[in-house]
Amino acid sequence: MSAGTVRPLDLNTLVRLSRRRQHARASAPPPLRLGLPEGMTDPLGCDAVAVPAALGPGLMSRLPRVGCVYEDGPRWWWIVPADSDVAMEWPSAVAYSSGAVVRDAGCRPVLINRPDGDVPYTPPIPLYLALCRVTGTTPGWSRAVSA
Repeated sequence: MSAGTVRPLDLNTLVRLSRRRQHARASAPPPLRLGLPEGMTDPLGCDAVAVPAALGPGLMSRLPRVGCVYEDGPRWWWIVPADSDVAMEWPSAVAYSSGAVVRDAGCRPVLINRPDGDVPYTPPIPLYLALCRVTGTTPGWSRAVSA
C-alpha cells in the first residue's frame, strides 16, 4: 500500500475494537466530582486544578488565600471558579478539570484544607503564577510574541 492509501477495516476488526473499548470503560473507575463541604456555595461554578502532591505544601505558603484543597495521594486538587482555564495555559505538570471531575483517582480525594467562610475558591491567577514559579514555567502572557 502506498503512503496515502487508507486501509478499510473489516467487520472482525471493528468488533474487536468495540469490545476493547467496552472492556476499558467497564474496568475504569467511574469519574467523580469533588463535592464541596457542607455550608459552602459555588456562585461561580467549580473547576479544579490538579497539582503534583510534592508541590502542594510550597504552594500553600505562596498564596494570599487558599480555598478548598483535596488530596488523592499523588495529587492535590485546588478548587477554582469555573472557566479559570480561559486564556491561561497552565504549566504542563498541572491538569485542569472542568466541573471539578476526577477521572483517574486511585481513591476518593480527601479534603485537606477548608477556608473560612462559605466560598471554596483559591484565586486562579495567584495559583497560576505560583505554579509557574515553582515549575519554572514562564507565564503565557510573558512570552515573546512572534509575528
